[in-house]
Amino acid sequence: MMSKNSLGHSRATTSILPGAWLGMVGGGQLGRMFCFAAQAMGYRVAVLDPDAASPAGRVADRHLCAAYDDGAALDELAQLCAAVSTEFENVPAASLERIARHADTCVRPAARCVAIAQDRVAEKRFIESAGVPVAPYCAIASPQALEALSDDTLAVILPGILKTARLGYDGKGQARVDDAQAVREAYAKFGNVPCVLEKRLPLQFEVSALVARGATGETAVYPLAQNTHHNGVLALTLAPAPAASAALTQQVQRAALKIAAALDYVGVLCVEFFVLNDGSWVANEMAPRPHNSGHYTIDACTTSQFEQQVRTMAALPLGITRQHSFAAMLNVLGDVWFAADAAPAGSPAHARTPPWNEVAALPAAHLHLYGKEAARRGRKMGHITCTGITPDEAQDTARECAALLRIAMQ
Repeated sequence: MMSKNSLGHSRATTSILPGAWLGMVGGGQLGRMFCFAAQAMGYRVAVLDPDAASPAGRVADRHLCAAYDDGAALDELAQLCAAVSTEFENVPAASLERIARHADTCVRPAARCVAIAQDRVAEKRFIESAGVPVAPYCAIASPQALEALSDDTLAVILPGILKTARLGYDGKGQARVDDAQAVREAYAKFGNVPCVLEKRLPLQFEVSALVARGATGETAVYPLAQNTHHNGVLALTLAPAPAASAALTQQVQRAALKIAAALDYVGVLCVEFFVLNDGSWVANEMAPRPHNSGHYTIDACTTSQFEQQVRTMAALPLGITRQHSFAAMLNVLGDVWFAADAAPAGSPAHARTPPWNEVAALPAAHLHLYGKEAARRGRKMGHITCTGITPDEAQDTARECAALLRIAMQ
């Protein structure tokens, strides 16, 4: 059977077997966990990242230390690897397109999928076109477009959140706005770059639908996860989502699969949804890769999201997504290295070693640190997944971890 990539070239969907090289553009923690999964399955991994000390580059079989748009490095990665993916969506889509031009290399997911996720306006339009609801919004491409917005349009959307169309993540590039003047001020603060103005909705809770889609269209769905954020950064994930009914779970999982099918997606895809006070829901955004909220799958599911990423890249049968333990996952930010009275920016002089020995003493607390050289406030340094035979057992252990590390937890 043959499939086509984003450039229209035929690609065989025969399996890429262990012993082959797989490529990853991006060397962060998601790439690192991908390396571990691929190497455990017998693959060799090449990572392209400009940071000589990148978390994934340190554990890869080969690290191409070069910029993401370095043509020679991209060609070398393509010539070496049978399949290539990316661990974050801000890799230039043109770089993935260049790799896909090599006749013997598959890019999964395709550059087109990544390009859509890179632009919040394109993303919302695509999700709508797939028949999945999103919050009311309007695109603001220029100062002239902002001034041309009618009072009626603004009345529908405000109060809202202004977001830069590109390069925003973990709460960056976002501002809460209550009136037209606040929109103008925030837009100017963002440098008059293209933005999307999105209505603030009465949020009950947020969930993540994590799905996988293979090269021949087969799919697998993970249990729904429920997320809590602090300062725009994911702080806690509970799985399965305790507040989600069976009907809601089925609805949003089907919506995520609709988006994946509309994209002709191959890979692991995460779609975040807002569940509103009236029980309705809207899609917030999608990530064309494994996701922070899916890290619990490493310790609580038969097949982790990273093994699933390997399977989709290599056109292997998808793994079983059964969750065998309840899970509560805590993000570990660089803040835990610093005393509460340290300077806001933190510094190596103020850093302390967190009490990892005490964390390790807790039952079923699984520590994952990402090998980053320097801890900084707000920087993702690792995560801890607490598993249990009941939701309370997992959450109680997570609370103990949070207390030891001085992590705020609701």
